[in-house]
Amino acid sequence: MTSMWKKAALLGAMAFLSPMAALAATDTADIVARSDIALGQPNVLPIQAVGLGNGRLGAAFWAADGLTLQLNRSDTLPYRRSPGQVSFPDLQPLIADRGFNGRVNLHDGVLEEHGGGITLKAWIDHASDRVVIDLSGLAPDSTQHIRLHLWEPRTPVASTHADVALLAQSWLDDSLPGASGQRFGSLAAIKAIGRDAKSRVIDARSVEVAVRPTADGHLRVLIAAPAFNGDRPAADVANATLATPVDPAAGASWWHAFWSRALPIRAESSDGVARYAETLRTLFLFASAAHESGSIPGSQGGMADLFSSSGDDHFWDPAAFWFWNLRMQVGAHLAAGVPELNAPVFALYRDHLDEIRRWTQKHMDGHTGICVPETMRFNGNGVEYESDRFRPFAIVTHSCDLGWSASSNARTLSSGAEIGLWVWRTYLQTRDPHFLQANYALIADAARFLLDYQKPDTDGLLHTSPSNAHETQMDVTDPTTDLAAIHALYPVAIAAANTLQRDAPLVSQLEAALRKTPPLPVVAASAVASPSTAAKSGDTVIASSYVPASPYRNGENIGLEAVWPYELIGIDDPLFAVARRTYALRPFVYQATWSYDPVQAAQLGLGDEVANALFQIVQLYQVYPNGMSALIEGPPHEFYIEQAGITALTLSQVLAIENDDGLIRIGPAIPAGWTMDGAVALRDGASVEVQAVDGRVTSFVLHDPSGSPVRIAMPWEGRKVRVLHQGQPPEIIDGGRYAFHPAPGDYRFEPVGESASPHFASEPSPTIKSLGRASIGLGSPCCAPPPGYDILKDKP
Repeated sequence: MTSMWKKAALLGAMAFLSPMAALAATDTADIVARSDIALGQPNVLPIQAVGLGNGRLGAAFWAADGLTLQLNRSDTLPYRRSPGQVSFPDLQPLIADRGFNGRVNLHDGVLEEHGGGITLKAWIDHASDRVVIDLSGLAPDSTQHIRLHLWEPRTPVASTHADVALLAQSWLDDSLPGASGQRFGSLAAIKAIGRDAKSRVIDARSVEVAVRPTADGHLRVLIAAPAFNGDRPAADVANATLATPVDPAAGASWWHAFWSRALPIRAESSDGVARYAETLRTLFLFASAAHESGSIPGSQGGMADLFSSSGDDHFWDPAAFWFWNLRMQVGAHLAAGVPELNAPVFALYRDHLDEIRRWTQKHMDGHTGICVPETMRFNGNGVEYESDRFRPFAIVTHSCDLGWSASSNARTLSSGAEIGLWVWRTYLQTRDPHFLQANYALIADAARFLLDYQKPDTDGLLHTSPSNAHETQMDVTDPTTDLAAIHALYPVAIAAANTLQRDAPLVSQLEAALRKTPPLPVVAASAVASPSTAAKSGDTVIASSYVPASPYRNGENIGLEAVWPYELIGIDDPLFAVARRTYALRPFVYQATWSYDPVQAAQLGLGDEVANALFQIVQLYQVYPNGMSALIEGPPHEFYIEQAGITALTLSQVLAIENDDGLIRIGPAIPAGWTMDGAVALRDGASVEVQAVDGRVTSFVLHDPSGSPVRIAMPWEGRKVRVLHQGQPPEIIDGGRYAFHPAPGDYRFEPVGESASPHFASEPSPTIKSLGRASIGLGSPCCAPPPGYDILKDKP
């Protein structure tokens, strides 16, 4: 898949650097820096931690004991155990200074802190899995103690090797339900580069390095946490990781290259919602890049697992992955022009196809193809195990299991179809044939399973039953998730098979089955479970299934799944008005950190509702100053990334949506009063940059290096539009719909007579972002005494 990612990077850079692009006039660093996390005071609590990562190794940093950090990896399975926490107790002068200030420098990928004459810079190396911490301004004759520790019931081997101190532990995944039998482990090692470094073992779970800074007050600390499973001696693995030369410029260059590929969006509004949403999107892209370059996804249940500050505690099964909580991240990455961030997601399912096939054969009565478990363990089976750590008793559930009790995802059949759709959408964006070839089975086998599961009835149609409407209705007939999956996936499977010139018999079967698949269940609004009190006589909605009154077991708006992610209902669809009514009467409003309300509102052209949904979800769930949210407040205080992912995807969609039929909708849902300037990735390596002032689109630039045919829906019905192309004389067209076959190069569209352009206030230094009860960053400490205050005068 290397060619795919190289192409994506090249096309992203071409789009960003185009000479016609309005965004090209603004330095990438300035755009990204608008969202830096400002620390006006020390973040002394674990719930105030900020995160850094290189895609495999992540760390959460907070200011307890001067500086504390927790190391995290995605491959310490099945428990996602931390390699350890590291503290710097002798850095108290850094945080005791009322003039302390810091920031997460997103453009460079660096944590910067200043206080007490000390400067700290921390980053995570991309060449080697280790944290690098550079300190300056230390008293040359002082001693710094750097302590690495674990906690009960962990049983590491604590050891020292010359001036290196390390903790290592390995274990078998052999005791939990669904166990893989594989060996995993964790390793952390610290080495200080200064004077007179000495290492020692404190106890069975703690080690320490003591060191003096150099004569000019500098100290560098390396904290290694590489992949480890006990197959090689821990000291050898640690030393190999620590031995790589440190190159600070290389880390910054990696981040600069990433930001040059990620398509930027700026947004402002008088109520602050747009600016706050912009920051959440930028933080999401930063966190995604910090999480997603390993062998499996860094986020597994909607959490930013590599930024964890809660030890080994996890509320949800740390060995399992929920695609419902990954899909907004997949969509946001594609829209931002960084499809490489989805590679671990596709690898998770592709690399376990054989295991998923065996699970399907065994637990779905021998059906062919793949029923991808919605909650899938990392080794490809459908077991979810929730320990009793934060519950009165342990829970075991199965996904894709006809013999399991009617609960959760036992009969959720549509997850494989969703994954297959995202494979196809990625191919359409990149046109990488190697990627499609490698991932085709995820499309074809998901289609084979649904085809095999559909059963004919006396009405002459094919039905799915028993089947769940995801986690919301249990064991019903023809849930909307299944019908949407079939109507969306079968044409994709046909197109993919034809592209690769294979599976002709399957194509014929899918074409025949499509003609016999029922339409979406449109029913009276009063006929659904828990009907809305706002429903009027004669109102119809898309129900969750063909058993509309079946009780709801979870807070998912299943009737809107056909709007997104399946994108079956565009603006020209006869059900568009019904879909809007389904949204207005939806049973669950702003229900969770993963609420798809703003995404589906954008698809339905409801701009003002987009702004309201983003605001409400922030108020309800974004509780941490690092921009992360909490589905469940209280222990274990995990940072959820999914709400920021929803925001990121929504901001792209309000600027431009490319429907599955190829129609590009420009500015379909920009809220009133919003000023925006941003780019969205399209098919065939194209992108579109849209400018809007006070909720009104003022221009857009289409970058279409492939020259593929284009259909556009412009928001300028009844107006004349000027089209500019590569210095040629302008062409005047009618606003509204426009179809053409572009020549190579960029096309700028603007209404005749339009002169407005977006303006954004400059932000020379990091600022605290606030929106209602929520905020990002920490402000300066309160209650500073007046100048000249003498504490002795207040003593008796």
